[in-house]
Amino acid sequence: MKPAAFTYHRAYDVHETIALLRELGPDAKILAGGQSLVAMMNFRLARPSALVDITRIAGLDNLDHDANGLRIGALT
Repeated sequence: MKPAAFTYHRAYDVHETIALLRELGPDAKILAGGQSLVAMMNFRLARPSALVDITRIAGLDNLDHDANGLRIGALT
């Protein structure tokens, strides 16, 4: 199957991502790799109205450990 129609948006920083999600509403989804989301869309188990691609945002692809704990980036 093919996914239902949706709009695609690429964000280049976290602030832009937040603004897009506010603008697009609750049916928009974040695309951070897409292995499970894209498969669900292909079977029409998920039908987001829009995708916000965050794969180009620097700093979301790492692990950080400090005294407060472990921080896992959204693209890790």
